[in-house]
Amino acid sequence: MRDPRRDPPAAKVAPKAVVGRVSLYLRQLEHFERQGRTTVSSSQLGESLSINNAQVRKDLAFFGQFGYPGVGYRIEELIAALRHILGIDHEWPLALVGLGNLGRALLKYRGFRSRGFHIVALFDNDPEKVGQTFDGLTVEPLEALRKTVSVRMVRLAALSVPAEAAQRVADQLVTCGIHGILNFAPVTLSVPSGVSVVAVDLSVQLEHLAYKVQNTQGGISYAG
Repeated sequence: MRDPRRDPPAAKVAPKAVVGRVSLYLRQLEHFERQGRTTVSSSQLGESLSINNAQVRKDLAFFGQFGYPGVGYRIEELIAALRHILGIDHEWPLALVGLGNLGRALLKYRGFRSRGFHIVALFDNDPEKVGQTFDGLTVEPLEALRKTVSVRMVRLAALSVPAEAAQRVADQLVTCGIHGILNFAPVTLSVPSGVSVVAVDLSVQLEHLAYKVQNTQGGISYAG
């Protein structure tokens, strides 16, 4: 029987950095499990990810008590707890808006399905795309958002539209009942307080990578 004292507190919202590390812990624990391991210490988990073991313990303690004296963490149990914390212990229907090159690439990405995110609806405002079938799903016009979101109980959407259209489409998504947007458009979205947005700007990530490489290669700089 599950010990309710070990369940994560419901009222606390973890900082973004903590949630990001929890995702890393989960993937590493799943790797350990595939190797046949059953337990792991905070030091072993942290070392595998180049994270201080004190930070590992602090991050996990934010959500509850999971370790056992003399044992460490039981991997199978901790995996289940972290999946529950992240909300991926059940399936999430996902709408994909924008079937350009990036949108079609996202549709083919199998990592969504393996983590419980299932694309169940496709939308685009291009008349030439509407009505086409991709991966067994028919592209619908944006006018169909409200009905489809309601019928298929969709709460999350991936937005891969041009920057100039992103805010307008985001407004439509919010109006239709979407509570979370994964935004691939290179623009900051303004949404109500009850709606969450996660931005994925690949150029920003490359800039961050370039900065790190430049500053770990003897301080190389380039004149403009």
